[in-house]
Amino acid sequence: MRPFVAVARSGMKKRFFHSPRLLGNKRNNQKKGRFRMKNLALDAFFQKMEADGMALAFKDVRLKSGYSQVLPPEVSVRTQFSRKVTLNSPVVSAAMDTVTESTMAIAMAKAGGIGVIHRKFATPAQQAEEVERVKLYLNAIISKPICVYEDDTIETIESLREEKMYSFQSFPVLNRQGRLIGLLTRNDFDLCQNVCLPAREAMTQKLITAPVGTTLVQAYALMIKEKKKVLPITDTEGKVTGMYIFSDVKRVMEGNSQSYNIDSAGHLRVAAAIGTGDSALGRATLLANASVDVIVIDTAHGDSKPVFETLKEIKRAFPDIDVVVGNVSEGASAKRLVDAGADGIKVGQGSGSICTTRMVAGIGCPQVTAIYNCAKAIQDSGVPVCADGGIEYSGDITVAIGAGAHSVMLGNLLAGTEETPGEIITIDDMRYKHYRGMGSLGVMIESRESRNRYGQTNLGKDKLVPEGVEGAVPCKGPVEKSLYQYVGGLRSGMGYVGARTIEELQEKADFYRISSAGLAESHPHNIRIVKDAPNY
Repeated sequence: MRPFVAVARSGMKKRFFHSPRLLGNKRNNQKKGRFRMKNLALDAFFQKMEADGMALAFKDVRLKSGYSQVLPPEVSVRTQFSRKVTLNSPVVSAAMDTVTESTMAIAMAKAGGIGVIHRKFATPAQQAEEVERVKLYLNAIISKPICVYEDDTIETIESLREEKMYSFQSFPVLNRQGRLIGLLTRNDFDLCQNVCLPAREAMTQKLITAPVGTTLVQAYALMIKEKKKVLPITDTEGKVTGMYIFSDVKRVMEGNSQSYNIDSAGHLRVAAAIGTGDSALGRATLLANASVDVIVIDTAHGDSKPVFETLKEIKRAFPDIDVVVGNVSEGASAKRLVDAGADGIKVGQGSGSICTTRMVAGIGCPQVTAIYNCAKAIQDSGVPVCADGGIEYSGDITVAIGAGAHSVMLGNLLAGTEETPGEIITIDDMRYKHYRGMGSLGVMIESRESRNRYGQTNLGKDKLVPEGVEGAVPCKGPVEKSLYQYVGGLRSGMGYVGARTIEELQEKADFYRISSAGLAESHPHNIRIVKDAPNY
C-alpha cells in the first residue's frame, strides 16, 4: 500500500492563506440572502406568457437591448454554482461519460468554471480518483503528497504515474518506518538510465525541509533562498505532512491565475455526480475523502422520494459540503428541494441535444420558462440555479442568465473538444468524437448508475426504456478556445443590456417573444457562408 491516507472532510483542518483574492472568495462565499432582485418587467412578460398558455424555449425569445455604459471587457461574469461555491465563469461541464472526467474538469476550473465528474465508472473509487487528480493538479500546498518507498523501483513508480495519470514528477521518498530520506524529481527521472534501480539510488538526497506550520510566504522565501522547487513539510519525527511546489506557490504569490476557480487552499475546484439509494452515501463518502467541492445528485427527476431521502442523508453526513440537486423544471419542485436542504438547483428536463425524454415520456417544460419559474420560486433562498440543457449558441447563455440562472451546464457545446473522453471516429474523412446521452441505450446497458438515474435500476437489459440517443460531434480543438467564445458572447450580451454583473443582468433582463420569421432574421440569411466563424 502507498503511504497515502484519505482524511474525512469532517476531520480536516483547513489552512487559509492570506491572499487578498482568496480572502475575497471567502467573504463572497459567506454572502447570504436572495440572489435576484425583483424584475417587474420580466415578471410581467412571463405572466403574460402563462396567461396565454405559452412556455418558451431559447429560440422563442431574444433579450431587449438598453442604454449602456458598459463594454464587454468591463463586465464581471463571477457567479455562484451553489450556496458556498463560487465561479469566475458561469460555465459548468455536464456529468456525462463523453464529456467530463478529470482532464475536462481541470480545464474547466482553469477557465474559471467547474466540471462535474460523471458516475459511470466501474467503481466509485475510480470516480474518487478522478476527483483527486483535479485536486492534486494545482496546489499552493499539497496536504496529502503522494509518497514512494526507498525500495520501489523507478519502473514501478513510472507505472504508478501512468496508471493514476499523475501530471507531476515530484515524490517524497520514505524508508519503511515512514520517514523522509530523499526526493524524486523530474531531473532524477530524466537522468536515470536504469529503470530497475530502487528509488534510494536515483533520488536526490540533499534536501531542504520546513517544519509544520510553515506559511506560504515563508515557503516562498525559503525556496528562493535555497533555489529549491520542492519543499517537503515534516514533523519532529521526520514524517511528511505536506509539500510546497514552487510553481504553484509563485502562482498564488504573484497572482498569475486570477481567472482560475480555486478553493481557499489553492486547489482547483471540482464537483462530482452521485445517484440515489443505498450506494449513494458510500460514493459520497469516497468523494468527500477526495476533497470534492460539490456533490451533485444527478437524476432525471429531482422531485422524487429517493432524491429527497438521499439529499437528507448526504447533508446529515457531510454538512460542510454543498449539494446541488437535479433535474427539475417546475418552480414548486425547486422550492421543495431548497426546503429539504439543497444548496443548488439544476434545471432542465428533456432539453439536451441527445435527450429524448420529452418525446418518450411526454413531459417537460421548455427551458427558458423552466429557468424563470424555478429561479422565481426560490429567489429569496440564497440558492442558485444552474440551467442544464437546450443551449446551442453563446447568446442562449445570456438568455438563460437573464431568465434567472446563475450558471449553465454544457454538454454538446463542449463535446468534441480535446479534453473530452469521447472516442474519435472518422466519417467522410472528417474527424468526430462520440457523444451520447446518459439515458441512451448503450450507457444504460453498460451502467447500473445510468439505469438508476432514470429509475430503471431493477429492469433487465432487454426491458430498458432509453431516454437518450448516441451520436457524434465534430472535433473542436482545445476547450479553452470554445469557452472563450461562449463567455465572450455572454460579455457582449451584457454590454448590450447595460449590465456589469450577472446580478445586474438578471435585474435588467426583459424579453421579446419572437416569431419564426424573427428567428430566421436572427440567423445569417441571403448569403452563402464561405468561411466558418468560431462561434456560430
